[in-house]
Amino acid sequence: MGILNVTPDSFYDGGKYSNEKSILSHTEKMLEEGATIIDIGANSTRPGSEFISESDELTRLMPVLEILRKNFSDTIFSIDTFRSNVVETITENFGDFIINDISAGTFDNKMFETIAEKQLPYILMHIQGQPKNMQKNPTYKDISNEILKYFSEKVDKLKILGVNDIIVDPGFGFGKSLEHNYELLDKLDNFKILELPICVGFSRKSMIHKLLNISPNESLNGTTVLNTIAVQNGASILRVHDVKEALETIKIFNMFKNTSLEISNS
Repeated sequence: MGILNVTPDSFYDGGKYSNEKSILSHTEKMLEEGATIIDIGANSTRPGSEFISESDELTRLMPVLEILRKNFSDTIFSIDTFRSNVVETITENFGDFIINDISAGTFDNKMFETIAEKQLPYILMHIQGQPKNMQKNPTYKDISNEILKYFSEKVDKLKILGVNDIIVDPGFGFGKSLEHNYELLDKLDNFKILELPICVGFSRKSMIHKLLNISPNESLNGTTVLNTIAVQNGASILRVHDVKEALETIKIFNMFKNTSLEISNS
């Protein structure tokens, strides 16, 4: 899953993709490098950020979606939004998308019903708090079990409503300390019990650059390390800024896994 942020203030690539030429160029580059999903975000959710208004979110999204649908009609797009009205508007105008909701329906109590009504694939992410305060002393007794319980309850509600295409995302960096993030990564395979695809997003996040005392621009190597561990522990989707390197990670891991299976079966 390649990231296309059309925000002026995202932590890594804010403001880079603000005109038609840069949007088309970056999307084409990610697809050529092997992205199978392009995730579009118009509302920055970096730590400490404030939500923009619904109208501002749509003002950013609508022209971008028009450009992308026209030029990449066969591409799978996901929309990073937690607002049901945004989902309503974009699907009425441009058709179906995967919806990537950082709040798992907690920021908008109409989201689950909207997803069910439109029968959209849905990424259910865990967050503690909101972006503006989520990194102020996040607290858990048992982070893996608490998030697993959170997902179980949300998935049950969605399935009762008739939603079946569900992906879970533990929400690395969203209301988690540095230690929480690494504990969660270590226990990622616990989420296999849900029997749902697992999406992860580490790309150039602070769990890398704060640990190594470097900048997000210098965090590609750390991103690759975390992506490798995540794939080993059961991740199905890597949400990344750097598609080429993520695909190389997947190819190398698959070769290693297949070779190991052949050796053990011989």
